[in-house]
Amino acid sequence: MDSHSRLVGWLKVALPLTALAILSTLFLIARKVDPDAALPYAEVDIADRLREPRMTAPAFSGVTRDGAAITVTAAEARPGSESASAAQVAAQIVTPDGGRTALSAGEVTLDQTADTLTLGGGVQIATPQGYEIRTDGLRMALDRTSAESAGRVEGFGPAGQVEAGGLTMTTDAAAPGSYVLVFNHGVSLIYRPADLP
Repeated sequence: MDSHSRLVGWLKVALPLTALAILSTLFLIARKVDPDAALPYAEVDIADRLREPRMTAPAFSGVTRDGAAITVTAAEARPGSESASAAQVAAQIVTPDGGRTALSAGEVTLDQTADTLTLGGGVQIATPQGYEIRTDGLRMALDRTSAESAGRVEGFGPAGQVEAGGLTMTTDAAAPGSYVLVFNHGVSLIYRPADLP
């Protein structure tokens, strides 16, 4: 019998014994399973969810009678029988003329009976005319393009810094298919012309 055959014979015995020794060592030194340290699932209070049902990352979209598309997203919403509320809200109004108004708010309430959205908790508005506006609250209609602030507004626009008692955004009665942003109830404008040559 040559040396090669003897080596193969020894390996046929030695390799399985080595594998068996490694496996037995793994089982002997393995850590014990702690059932309390199982994989964590959702950190949710089931009783709280049953008491106050809510939706995570909801989205709402629709089209008004005049053709404007409204989209609303939120971090969390709580449904109700006639109204629903949501927190950390982002909304967008895209009018048929291509204008895009972006809104964000701390909270929103959907009144299904009145077909309105009421944004609150500090509202930020960016209009297609170039205005960046802040107000405490804003009420929007869902069946037509119409929005009205709940109080004072302040912000910046192409002409400079503007403050007013309120604002409205509606369709332009004099030019169908167009939309106007109206500052009202005592308007203050600090004119800041573009850099002169």
